Amino acid sequence: MEAKLWRQEQEQMEQVRNKLQARIDELEPEVAGLYDQAADIRKRFWEEVTINTSTYEDFEETFYTINQQSAVLAERERGYKLLTQQWKSMNRLLPSPYFGRIDFQEDGLSLSEQIYIGVSSFVDNDGLTFLVYDWRTPIASLYYDHSPGQASYVTPTGRVEGTMELKRQFQIQNGQILNMFDTSETIGDELLQQVLGKAADSQMKSIVATIQKEQNAIIRDDKSQMLIVQGAVGSGKTSAALQRVAYLLYKHRQTIRADQIVLFSPNPMFTSYISTVLPELGEENMQQTTFQEYLDYWLGSSLRPEDAFDQIEFVLTAQGSRGYEARLQGIEYKASEAFLQALQNYGMWLGREGIQFNGIRIRDSGLITAERMRAEFYGYDRSLPLFNRVALLQEWLLDELASLERMERQAPWVQEEMNYLDTEHYAEVFEMLHKEKEVFDLTEQIAAVREKMNNKRREDEGDFDFAQREEELLRRRIVKESFKPLRKSVKKFSFVDVKGIYGQLFVDEAAYQEKTNGADIPSLWPEICRQTKERLLRSELFHEDATPYLYVKEMIEGVRKNTEIRYVFVDEGQDYSMFQYEYLKKLFPRARMTVLGDFGQAIFMQATSLAASNSPLVQLFGEAETSLFCLVSSYRSTREIVEFAKSMLPGGEAIVPFERGGQKPLLTRLDSGEKRATQIVADIAALKAEGFDSIAVITKTAAESREAYEALRIQGGKALQLITKETLRFEKAEMVIPVYLAKGVEFDAVLVYDASPEAYGRDNERKLLYTACTRAMHRLHLYTTGNWSPFVQALPANLYEKAPY
Repeated sequence: MEAKLWRQEQEQMEQVRNKLQARIDELEPEVAGLYDQAADIRKRFWEEVTINTSTYEDFEETFYTINQQSAVLAERERGYKLLTQQWKSMNRLLPSPYFGRIDFQEDGLSLSEQIYIGVSSFVDNDGLTFLVYDWRTPIASLYYDHSPGQASYVTPTGRVEGTMELKRQFQIQNGQILNMFDTSETIGDELLQQVLGKAADSQMKSIVATIQKEQNAIIRDDKSQMLIVQGAVGSGKTSAALQRVAYLLYKHRQTIRADQIVLFSPNPMFTSYISTVLPELGEENMQQTTFQEYLDYWLGSSLRPEDAFDQIEFVLTAQGSRGYEARLQGIEYKASEAFLQALQNYGMWLGREGIQFNGIRIRDSGLITAERMRAEFYGYDRSLPLFNRVALLQEWLLDELASLERMERQAPWVQEEMNYLDTEHYAEVFEMLHKEKEVFDLTEQIAAVREKMNNKRREDEGDFDFAQREEELLRRRIVKESFKPLRKSVKKFSFVDVKGIYGQLFVDEAAYQEKTNGADIPSLWPEICRQTKERLLRSELFHEDATPYLYVKEMIEGVRKNTEIRYVFVDEGQDYSMFQYEYLKKLFPRARMTVLGDFGQAIFMQATSLAASNSPLVQLFGEAETSLFCLVSSYRSTREIVEFAKSMLPGGEAIVPFERGGQKPLLTRLDSGEKRATQIVADIAALKAEGFDSIAVITKTAAESREAYEALRIQGGKALQLITKETLRFEKAEMVIPVYLAKGVEFDAVLVYDASPEAYGRDNERKLLYTACTRAMHRLHLYTTGNWSPFVQALPANLYEKAPY
């Protein structure tokens, strides 16, 4: 680009930076002043308020004084927060005020406008002239969606047509323009090449400077109830989703808060990996959790649910064990629409018969039997839903307990309890009696005065009987404490035997079909029943049973709804079952949903197809309310790594690699496990010498990870970290990690520990190997001590290099 243009842009950028710095300097004392004012008001709050409640007028004056002080404090804190946000926004802009420029002439106007685009807006001193436009503004969409020529963008008042005369991209660092180029593309390859060529980081970064047209459509979609993104590996699904959150918080800043958006991550470590993206854009983080954490929260006190990682460990390591094939059938069936329909039919059957209750007992004595509850329950109007009838039964039980509590005060065990009470209980009752005595005496005096005034002779109503009242109070207290946990358990629906209700589905084939209106069953149903009941007897649940169990529980007790949440994001969405999606929809009834996934990485057996128009996921909200996006371009890895990995995958030819060249994947065969460990340690050292800091040795399972970790440390790999499902933070380091925990994360270099047929030989292991290989950005090495996996053997020889054997 001509030196003159470069100089003009550098001068423009310096002017913007100077104005930014001046505004920052102006704001700093204001921010500090408001902070001090707010702190001073908080400190002296009660000194400015006189508490006086002697009369109603004094109480009212006190109330209004406190309200006035609270309003002043709130105003100062709001002002401080607003100014602080502005100050932080300008400080974020200062090193690199913008990353793009477009010149746009609106139809009907004679002059074009120069529009500079950055991570937030900055307005000149006149309050009207935008020096920098926030990337989320409507006009900024021109930068992402159009090439020079006819262009348009949508505003709240309608579409604006015009001509884009220039599109320029910048790389600016600490006030210096490092790169600048004009482009006819949506986002030029030059900028992407430089961004993608960098080393992997310990945390995901914002992609606002390189958002592609198809990603921008996902980010700005504001109409769909369900937005499904089926994206090739490394296509920027998660990045686009996080920018989408930032966009929604910007566009709806008056009505939506960050805590009204929730993201379901694949594991806690991934939550750490993405935690800085929104703060980098000036927004607060949304709520983040995993589906497993939700299951543990609602089931953990009564049942121990297996997690998805233990389930996949079983699938990958227990081949040949007793009941293995039945367990696989059970996993598949219990995640299916057929099982969902069967449970809905089961709910109707329970409405007629078969619901089980837990009797309420006290001290090994029955108070309310399960039979009595059942008779009461089925005496209610059968047209009412199950949960309405259970709620009526709950009210009846609380009333019954109140009556029984009064009757129980004369039970023999209460006298026994009184004999063992400590002095503290007697002291408390004695104090209560004295207060009662004072009230009694005062009442007596008032009554005597009234009788005298009426010239009537007052009948002697007796003296206050301390001993009798003491015994009454002690009995009442003892029984009340004994009944307290009973009332609490009734309020928690513990009188419903949900475990028994779920378990009776798995008695035998005939019983199951009777209760579910003739539902079809897998061929190994008797063994599936045996395994499920065995777990339930130990108060445990298979992972595939956890969500169906909750579904049955809430069918009976009522759905726990969260109406505050407005948007739900599900990452690695292909790994969720239809049961889980149905559950999320019920749990967040007012929320719109965004699901991101790649069926090519569907390594869990309960996987759900995302892309098909007839997918059950599309039917969740209906086709009219669902938008489906397919991202086929892969940006994470070099062209050579993408070509290698996609050739393993049926249908992988649809994936389009970005034109960033690098070395071909390297295949290394060795004679023994010891030699493999030695070679991997040497290769890690060589990669570090090249400048790669984020290096992962990826194994198939957690068991193999532990084995590899020990073997590599013996050979000198002392800096390696072992990553497990308990690891909470993702760090830029050398690590050993199972493939299912590496999903969604990227590394400079990946070393696949064992690419043999024993590790990746079955067809359901194909996607595991594909997922492992596609974690690599720049280098990919595979190792074996025998033959190569059939998925590697089937690849054309020109896609990889072989180390000398």
